[in-house]
Amino acid sequence: MSSDIRLIAGLGNPGAGYAQTRHNAGFWFADRLAAVFGGQFRSESRYHGEVAQLDIAGNRLWVIKPDTFMNRSGLAVQALAAFYKLAPQQVLVAHDELDLPAGTVRLKRGGGHGGHNGLRDLHRCLGPDYARLRIGIGHPGHKDMVLDYVLGKPIAADARAIEDAIEDSVAAMRVLYDGGWDRATQGLHRRGT
Repeated sequence: MSSDIRLIAGLGNPGAGYAQTRHNAGFWFADRLAAVFGGQFRSESRYHGEVAQLDIAGNRLWVIKPDTFMNRSGLAVQALAAFYKLAPQQVLVAHDELDLPAGTVRLKRGGGHGGHNGLRDLHRCLGPDYARLRIGIGHPGHKDMVLDYVLGKPIAADARAIEDAIEDSVAAMRVLYDGGWDRATQGLHRRGT
């Protein structure tokens, strides 16, 4: 029943100036996942990012945080996937999601990029068939405000909601590797209802 996901990519922008911004929700997830499951990130220039190896429920996998900036995320993910001969369906990408309220989280297989620059580059490099962990950050209300919004820090209530969603998502990874995609999805999508 274990998952076929062998690579988890957390999306964000490198550098201290971006560390607390909404656009780095994928990095926050990757950091928490590594902390819970005992992984340590190491800079790997051949993969254009920081990479950790984890074991979740007896499944060995890699976690990457690209250092290529958001709009070139595909370069890093593709490099690691190609080296280990992983299909796009074996990749899970954790990213910030404007179309979900802060603190809402959803697992999804395939689909469009929705204008997200990181996903757009992943589509270019891998195609659309990778899985996603969509971490809701809310929407500022108008498209002209999106750039400043995603590159800004969440208000305290939203930050707490996002942190809670990430904790639940990390717990869902244990379910994913122990009980499969459907069970993990059902549990994660029921949270807060």
